[in-house]
Amino acid sequence: MIYLGVAGDKAAGGRAAADRDTGDTATGGGGAQVFKGPRLIELDALRFVAAFAVMSFHFMAASRSLWNQFPTTVFPEVSRLTTLGILGVELFFLISGFVILMSVWGRTVGRFAISRVARLYPAYWFAVLVIFILYRFSGVAGFDPKLDDGEYLLNLTMLQGAFGVGHAGGVFWSLWVELRFYVLVAVFSLFGITVRRCLVFMGAWLLLALAAEITQNEVLVFVFLPRQASYFIGGMAFYLIYRFGARAWAPWVFVAASFAMSLYAAQERVGSRVDAIGLKHFPAPPEGVIVAIALIYLLMAGVALGWLRWLRWRPLIAVGALTYPLYLLHQNVSAVLIPSYRDDLNPWLLTAITMGVSAVLAYLVYRIVDKPGQRLLRAALEALRGSVRPAGGSGRSHRASVP
Repeated sequence: MIYLGVAGDKAAGGRAAADRDTGDTATGGGGAQVFKGPRLIELDALRFVAAFAVMSFHFMAASRSLWNQFPTTVFPEVSRLTTLGILGVELFFLISGFVILMSVWGRTVGRFAISRVARLYPAYWFAVLVIFILYRFSGVAGFDPKLDDGEYLLNLTMLQGAFGVGHAGGVFWSLWVELRFYVLVAVFSLFGITVRRCLVFMGAWLLLALAAEITQNEVLVFVFLPRQASYFIGGMAFYLIYRFGARAWAPWVFVAASFAMSLYAAQERVGSRVDAIGLKHFPAPPEGVIVAIALIYLLMAGVALGWLRWLRWRPLIAVGALTYPLYLLHQNVSAVLIPSYRDDLNPWLLTAITMGVSAVLAYLVYRIVDKPGQRLLRAALEALRGSVRPAGGSGRSHRASVP
């Protein structure tokens, strides 16, 4: 069956059926099928690439307070690369678009919500607690959010952005963006996800995001995320290509449109940094941004088209899993270590040590807090959901193949 240029594998001559199930199904109505494919370990590798890029940006390009001078003057040899590490977040958004569409397809809204809450909150709660203790009971000053106790409590909800309260962690802004993306997808899924509806949703969102950018209407900007929408939509398009084959033309239209809009958004984001401190201290020229965004999209195309299957090495699953706590806590690790030892150690060595400590801490958080916390929270939410399920409900669930 073909919907607006998207065909199933057999019709499109895509990858073997043994590799993936390709039913064009909806979450609503009977007979919904869940896509079952191999675990995309290559996405775990890309998650780490994104986290390492962000960490390199914060340690070696962004944070003047860490070194008491512009970091790009400390590491001039790599400054043209580390400044572009800011776009690691954009790679996260592309991955999220891919994974979230995969996750919600064939799932009820309730199960989708449970999977996202269980995935995000245990490590996040731990990070907020660590940050609170660090800045309440130590002399560490770098990245201090200067929040009162009530504001820290509000941060535990991850909804502080809705109330104009600052984020406890500098990177938490991106989680607030992700949450709004999840709400949009959850609302969309209430109508039942089919390929046709998915393409309509993506097209409508792209147009509304463009309208939000042009008008700068506060409500439109809040809901439709004009500076991030293109990455999520691009990721969703790549998922459709992965699932239904490269010969389907409609998703490629969205890849091209989202790529063009991403170039604009990235230029604006990076350009604001350059305008603030100058190209001398933040050497990220427009051509560098273009190359970085092109590379990010090429990597996701590699996932969608199977070019990166050679990365399916099982230890990378653990590497991918630790990227979330690494992302949440690396700035605070640097606030402790770099100012304390910058006068005594070679900056390259100190940066390597700080990255190593951040990675070890992230792994411990994943093993001790995040992994068991996800399991316990998911079980509690499933029990709560079961206790409030209306009488006569089918209780049917669908398992999504989540990388």
